[in-house]
Amino acid sequence: MNVAIASYAFHGLLRQGMIDLFGYLESCRYRYHLHTADIWSGMLASTDDDYLAKVRRALDERELTLVNLCVDGPHIWEDDPAVREQHYRKALEWLHAAEVLGAKTLRIDAGVRADTFTDEQFDEIVRRFREYAQRAYDAGFKVGPENHWGAEVVPENMRRICEAVNHPGFGVLLHFRGNEGDAVMAPWAMHTHISWEITESCLVESMEMLRAAGYQGCWSVEHHSGVNEYTEVAIQLAKVRDVLSRW
Repeated sequence: MNVAIASYAFHGLLRQGMIDLFGYLESCRYRYHLHTADIWSGMLASTDDDYLAKVRRALDERELTLVNLCVDGPHIWEDDPAVREQHYRKALEWLHAAEVLGAKTLRIDAGVRADTFTDEQFDEIVRRFREYAQRAYDAGFKVGPENHWGAEVVPENMRRICEAVNHPGFGVLLHFRGNEGDAVMAPWAMHTHISWEITESCLVESMEMLRAAGYQGCWSVEHHSGVNEYTEVAIQLAKVRDVLSRW
């Protein structure tokens, strides 16, 4: 089954010093019997090539495919041009990391904390995503934002970005909300994050909607409480597997 666990699901254990990236990979393979990984940047210690080579070796030794590299920080838009440039340089590092690690998808956010984009913001976001998408396409993966903060939470904003970028190397990390907005973004979904709230309320409806839209990517669960994570994640994963097994 094409299922995964976002490593952010263990951020509580990470904060307590009770797990690291390599422990996460070990858990994916041998605790949860997966062949996938969904790595959050907060669990990666570095983007240096020597460290990335160790991570790639750990993935390969466990026969894990990196279905998503989920990056916080270098979103495209910041009001200060100097900060925007810093974010751009950092985004290039993460594009390189995705290539080294063999990622299938890479999440980099658009930015903008307001509910709407100005013309200047929108044009810059589209320009950079086109650049990133071409590089991703050339390397065999997809890149794009997640609908989880700022202007990206508004489905119509995401639709505008998708239609304007219009590139085969671009997609959306669909963070299920359980509302009509999910269907707006479904045609561009490259990856998913399924929260506890969704697994406990409208999991079947959400997954069936995305399946009907032709989704071929991975179904990845993400836990947010920071408490009892090993068990809570197992529950979420079992519920997603149950839907897939019924299909």
